Amino acid sequence: MATKKNMDNNFAMPEKGGDTESSHSPECCGEKNVWHLEFGRQILWTLFGILLVYVVFYVGVLTRNTIKKYDYIGLSDQMERTIVVSGYGKVNSSNDIAVTNLGYSNIDSDVAKAQLANKKVMDQVLAALKKLGIEEKDLQSSYSIYPEYNYTPEKGQELRSYRVNNEVLVKIRNLANIPAVLNLAGKYGANQVGGLSFTIDDPNNLKALARAKAVKDAQEKAVALANQLGVRLVAVVSYNEYDAGPIYPMPYAAMMKSDMGGGGPEVAPAQVAAGSQDVAMNVNIVYRIISR
Repeated sequence: MATKKNMDNNFAMPEKGGDTESSHSPECCGEKNVWHLEFGRQILWTLFGILLVYVVFYVGVLTRNTIKKYDYIGLSDQMERTIVVSGYGKVNSSNDIAVTNLGYSNIDSDVAKAQLANKKVMDQVLAALKKLGIEEKDLQSSYSIYPEYNYTPEKGQELRSYRVNNEVLVKIRNLANIPAVLNLAGKYGANQVGGLSFTIDDPNNLKALARAKAVKDAQEKAVALANQLGVRLVAVVSYNEYDAGPIYPMPYAAMMKSDMGGGGPEVAPAQVAAGSQDVAMNVNIVYRIISR
């Protein structure tokens, strides 16, 4: 049996600086570093390979699309099987607005005096128009001042006077007031009077009615044509429209004299016929069709 001394010797700790093997020997650490380096290289090569595959795939797709696009240059897209029909709709309506111009033009060597004299006449005209029930929104003024010259070979161009023009565009909604409005020129000395024109104040509702008629007309034509061709209407591919008869003021013969010397109007008619207008729309509809 081993003695206690021998056992103590067997389990004694090695002295510091002894030659015993260590778990962190240089050989062991070197092998681990090499293993980590090789593993990192494998990961990098794997990532590089994946990236290369994506680059090749992207270049291939890009090249294919470019070639495909080049093949179609100058060629139209494949057309769907379609039919095109047009429709026309018209609504007639009476004109409900009259438009005319009243104004005054005068000259004076003193521009301030010319303006004052012009204002005196036009203030009376505007006040009388408002008394007839014409609202501010239905009055639109235009005003200008410009010099007038005399020319002689001896003196050349010389200032003679200043001319002031003041004119108001009048929209008459109550057509019974037309004679009274025109007679204001003679009453207050306005010497710029235009003729009458007639129009429809708000044509949008009339256009909507004309459009509905035009669309219905086109639909009926499309159904009839599809039956004749032995095909079936599937869907509307495109639609466009345009005014067949744009609304514009209809002129009425001028009844006034334009006398720069201040002459008055002729006798205004007791009654004026406003007339009517056609509001029309054209539509074009493209239908996709299939065989029955």
